[in-house]
Amino acid sequence: QVQLVESGGGLVQPGGSLRLSCAVSGNIFSINTCGWFRQEPGKEREFVAAIRWGDGTTYYKDVMRGRFTISRDNARNTVNLQMNSLKPEDSAIYYCVAGYNDGIYAYSAIEGYRSWGQGTQVTVSS
Repeated sequence: QVQLVESGGGLVQPGGSLRLSCAVSGNIFSINTCGWFRQEPGKEREFVAAIRWGDGTTYYKDVMRGRFTISRDNARNTVNLQMNSLKPEDSAIYYCVAGYNDGIYAYSAIEGYRSWGQGTQVTVSS
């Protein structure tokens, strides 16, 4: 099991940028994938992006590809999400997730992630 702590959320104007970070601690060897989901009030959690811890392969929800970039720092055990050209519809609570993906679930599937952070609020508004 790992522990995940997000930071970097806040209020930003449309068109602006934010960088979310997730500190990963605990049994790092129990995971091979980290990622981000988001959730708007009254809606289901939505996949944003994922990254394989070992080789850095990335996966994105199509509509976010090109605006969002996920990265990881193996030395510091952090996963980052750079969000550019933000839109009001990007407003949500963003959750850092981690799990061991052995091919049973798609990287976009909630079921593939056993560890979740507490979430960080992102609000895009003028």
